[in-house]
Amino acid sequence: MYTNGPIAMSRNERLQLCDEISERLHKTYQQRVLAVGVYGSVARGTDGPYSDVEMLCVMRDASGPADFSHEWSAGPWKAEVNILCADTLLQEASTVEGEWPLTHGPYFAPLSLYDPENFFPLLKKAAESPTDAEFTQAINEVLVGEMCEFIGKLRNTTAEGSYTYLPYLTMQFAHYGAMLVGLHNRKLYTTGARVLPEAVQLPGQPAGYDQVARLVMSGELIDAPRLIEACEELWSGLVQWADKHGYTIASERIPF
Repeated sequence: MYTNGPIAMSRNERLQLCDEISERLHKTYQQRVLAVGVYGSVARGTDGPYSDVEMLCVMRDASGPADFSHEWSAGPWKAEVNILCADTLLQEASTVEGEWPLTHGPYFAPLSLYDPENFFPLLKKAAESPTDAEFTQAINEVLVGEMCEFIGKLRNTTAEGSYTYLPYLTMQFAHYGAMLVGLHNRKLYTTGARVLPEAVQLPGQPAGYDQVARLVMSGELIDAPRLIEACEELWSGLVQWADKHGYTIASERIPF
């Protein structure tokens, strides 16, 4: 059917491609390779016929090129291989940031292709190490750095009466609201395509989140007054939610 770009591949074909890439990594980087794994939908066994390949190549040290990505399209398929030093990867895995619910899945359950020294269990342990205080700090940063900024933009849009930005802004409210709900629950989303459906199923949501998420999932992003009302309700819900759970939106006037 399609004459260019990704073509349908079976899971077995995609796994064979992963093995081929792994062999090339060993030939290219030789003794520096500590481990090779697959993450994303292929690792979870949920890859579709047009899914791409995402892999980790763990280096022992930084004695040569490291901490970069090979990302390319061969025409009928696309692949990405992240080349990372073991220390860098362990540090990233143990760090909590605003997109943690979406970015940290690979650290918990990569599909191992090569791991003779059991690095991947060590990676999972690092990913499980962040404290409650670190999650709280990440939540505070999203509340201030993203949601507080979004509500200001929403009110500017309302004041100016120019609504072309409003659908995208509503999507941002939904996305980062999902990050907050995921962080609050220490929940990883399976894939970017499932963030909103999975977020609305989680407990402890701020009031108004479900409505914003479902507007985005439905594609009903034309009615400007409805979007403004929904986002304002979510903001009010976030203020109450933060107060209830000990998260911080407002600080002293100038905190330095």
